[in-house]
Amino acid sequence: MTTMGDVARIAGVSASTVSHVLNGTRKVNTATRLRVEAAIEETGYRRNVVARALAAGRTHTVGLSISALTNPYFGDLVHAVERALSDAGYVLIVGDSHDEPESEKRVVDSLLGRKVDGMIVAPAAGAERGTLPEITGAGTPLVLIDRGADIDSDQVSSENLTSAQSLTEHLLDLGHRRVAVVRGRPGLSSTTERFDGYIAALAGRGMKIEADLILDGDSNTDIAEREVRKLMSAANPPTALVSMNNAMTIGTLKAVNGLGLSIPGDVAFVCYDDFEWADLFEPKLTAAAQDVDTVGATAVRLLLRRIQGDQDAPQRIRVPTTFHHRNSCGCP
Repeated sequence: MTTMGDVARIAGVSASTVSHVLNGTRKVNTATRLRVEAAIEETGYRRNVVARALAAGRTHTVGLSISALTNPYFGDLVHAVERALSDAGYVLIVGDSHDEPESEKRVVDSLLGRKVDGMIVAPAAGAERGTLPEITGAGTPLVLIDRGADIDSDQVSSENLTSAQSLTEHLLDLGHRRVAVVRGRPGLSSTTERFDGYIAALAGRGMKIEADLILDGDSNTDIAEREVRKLMSAANPPTALVSMNNAMTIGTLKAVNGLGLSIPGDVAFVCYDDFEWADLFEPKLTAAAQDVDTVGATAVRLLLRRIQGDQDAPQRIRVPTTFHHRNSCGCP
């Protein structure tokens, strides 16, 4: 392995001069700098960036533990976080927790082992009793993203309850009285809050909760498709559907299309989460769109403050969604 000493020998300078050229810690005359750079090129020398960073107490890396990278929303969220970190000079390391405690623990252990400067986590169910105390116990700055947990840390997520409530109320305003909901994976704060919004909409209109209209889609395309197929094939199907995330929206659309039904002719449809290509659907999807760029950038801003030593009380920030009124709901 090529060392800094090898570079210094070939360039005819001291190792400290090579270090100054590499790190910009002292001005080196042009001729000497050019000899050092030529020697670096000739030998293929690369600094041990990790060793330097650890010696300085910083790695300028941030770990992100997040689930279901195949979900369009989470893919967009990863990109938003990476852009904001890159602008600040940090590198992002991503691990997919698959929303499973054991997978999440492996991801977190790996990221902590890499001495990341901080972590952003979309926690799996039960994380407040497992991985999250491990992170805070290690003294690593932490921000929760997309989902919350009952711990003392910064948390950033979209407005879930009122957005889901507004989607459901829109269908009720159109005269629907049998409105089914496809809810996400149990144990996640986002699932609970969005379902609470659905319940609040029905309660606000004095309507009873019908158990057969509550589908557990588990935030999974295939499960959502199966459950919607069963419900829409029943003797008394709903006249409207609300899907509570992108993955389940895809499953819902596959089920409806597979049964030869039309939206909104046979069943009206609205969804939480929007697609970049939602306007390409026919009919176009009425949706509550999350502001993924703001969610990601806000999480990064809070984390960098913690990395820099901020000791203020933790913040819990809710980012508003945007209602995109299209025609899958049955409106002209």
